[in-house]
Amino acid sequence: MVGTPGGSETVLESDQRDASGWRHVIPALGVLLLIAAAGKSISELAGDGLFLEAVLDFALISFPGIVMLYIGRWLPHSGIEPEFYRRIVLWILGSVAVMAIVLGLRVLHPGVTVQFTFGTQAVLLSIGSLAGLGIGVHEARALTNAKTLAEQNETLQRTERRLEEAVAELEDSNERLEQFAYAASHDLQEPLRMVTSYLQLIETRYADELDADGEEFIEFAVDGADRMHAMIDGLLEYSRVETGGDPFEPTDLDAVLDDVLTDLQFKIDDADAEITRESLPTVDCDERQLHQLFQNLVSNAIDYSGDGSPRVHVSAVREGDEWTISVRDDGTGIDADDTDRVFEIFQRGHSSGEQAGSGIGLALCKRIVERHDGAIWVDSERDVGSTFRFTLPPGADPVDAPDAAAQCA
Repeated sequence: MVGTPGGSETVLESDQRDASGWRHVIPALGVLLLIAAAGKSISELAGDGLFLEAVLDFALISFPGIVMLYIGRWLPHSGIEPEFYRRIVLWILGSVAVMAIVLGLRVLHPGVTVQFTFGTQAVLLSIGSLAGLGIGVHEARALTNAKTLAEQNETLQRTERRLEEAVAELEDSNERLEQFAYAASHDLQEPLRMVTSYLQLIETRYADELDADGEEFIEFAVDGADRMHAMIDGLLEYSRVETGGDPFEPTDLDAVLDDVLTDLQFKIDDADAEITRESLPTVDCDERQLHQLFQNLVSNAIDYSGDGSPRVHVSAVREGDEWTISVRDDGTGIDADDTDRVFEIFQRGHSSGEQAGSGIGLALCKRIVERHDGAIWVDSERDVGSTFRFTLPPGADPVDAPDAAAQCA
């Protein structure tokens, strides 16, 4: 016979009712102690016993009974699992049994001359039951806490297993996406090159037959193809930041910036840009990706310089356990509402009519910085300038450099 979920729940509820039934044994024992206390006091008073002695015996015997009545009402709200109620009862009975054995041995011992009266025995047995009650409640609470911790640990283990499975699936998905991005970029580049080549061929062969509008249309088409080419390259680079990165090694950022400025020398000369810099640190990083990061930020600072000659300043400061690198310009700036959006893919701080660009550069910068466990942000004001800052983990101390800022044009 195949069990059903409903049948399992019924069995579980039945077990819980059986376990919780032990709770009623505790107040029942308390009632017995109260009856014993009342009977003992009445018998003493009826036998011409001292009133004070009768009151003391009643108090000593009835107090554990009152405590048991309270515990019986308290248990369901205590958080103690019903399955451990039985252990509390066993501790009470066990303590009473041990106390009875000790009293019996004392009475039977030939060297003991003290006679334990019935009242004395009743008092000691009730006190023993109170001790057993305290030990039982303490153990039941400890067992409940242990069970709760075990269940939480099991839940954490299941969550960890699911998380590991999700991470593995995500890694597989990222790998497939990277393969797709690579294949798409490879397959799309060739048609774009063909479009560009044929447009340029049309412009060359039929230049005499094209009017100004025709030449302008061809120029727009070639520009669009070039933009698409740049976007495909950017997407491929963006998709491979994690999987295509190099291992982190101690890297002199001054040397990285030197290489970037060398690569951008024609752009710097053409824009009559002035690049000033301070000493940069040596950090553990992916040198190739940091080169891309600096190149994007410095190139953007030049592109968005406005009508004047670009002025760009690169600096670094140690803040606690990390370095903060800054690239400041005095260009067109970014609206305050767009300072977060510019780091999203295909989002720009300026319209495409103001400057050409794929909308991927700053998103790529953000992903590179995040791979290095850092953060990137921008402080900017429209028509005043922008300061892009990003953090990197510390490496070695900064390399020696002149105190005065070096300058190149």
